Amino acid sequence: MVDAALFTIRNRRLCLILGRRKEPPFAGAFALSGGFVHVEEDSDAEMATRRVIRSKIGFDAPYLEQLFTFSGAARDPRGWSVSIAYYALIPWTLVEDNPSISAFPVEAVPALAFDHSQIVAKAVERLRSKATYSSLPVFLLPTEFTMNDLHQIYEQTIGTRLDKASFRHKILEQDFIEEIANRFRTGAHRPAQLYRLSSKVLTPFERKI
Repeated sequence: MVDAALFTIRNRRLCLILGRRKEPPFAGAFALSGGFVHVEEDSDAEMATRRVIRSKIGFDAPYLEQLFTFSGAARDPRGWSVSIAYYALIPWTLVEDNPSISAFPVEAVPALAFDHSQIVAKAVERLRSKATYSSLPVFLLPTEFTMNDLHQIYEQTIGTRLDKASFRHKILEQDFIEEIANRFRTGAHRPAQLYRLSSKVLTPFERKI
C-alpha cells in the first residue's frame, strides 16, 4: 500500500492535512491519505499515490516525493504490512474549502492511526532539511507570488527566521524564479513585483539559504 503526508501552509504555520478514517481499524481516528495499490491501473507506487491524493482532495499534488518504506508486523492490527510513504506539498488555497480534510500545525498533530506518526516525523525532518538547499518550499505557493511571500514560506517551512536582504540575494542568484512582466500586487504599500517558477522541476541550490 501507499501513504502520503500532505503539507500546506495555513495561518503562516507549516501544517499537515489529515482526514478521519471511516472504516476499522482505527475508525474515526485521524490518518494520512493512503490506500492499496490497484495493480490493474497503477503502473507504479507513485501513480498509486497520485490516484489516492486525487481521490482525497480532488486534484494532483503540485509536488510529490517518495519518502521511505515502512513495514512490520506491528504497524497494522490486521497483520504484517508494508507501505511506501510519500510526502506532498499543496497550497492551502486549493484545499481550504474541502470539508473532508483538517489541517494541523506539525507541532500539534493529534494521535494518528497505524504508524502514521512515525511517517509524519520522518516527513517533517526531510521537508525542513531539504527546504534549506532547494526550491522545495515554493511548491506551497500559488503560481504567482511576491518575494515577501517566498521569504515567509521559507521561514515557515524551515522553522527559523531568515534575514530578508540575504535571502533575496541568495534566491535571485539561484535563478529558479522569474519576474512576470508588468505584474504587481497592489495594496497599502508600494506595488510588489510578482514572480513565478522558471522551472517546475525541483532546483537544488549551490549553498544553503
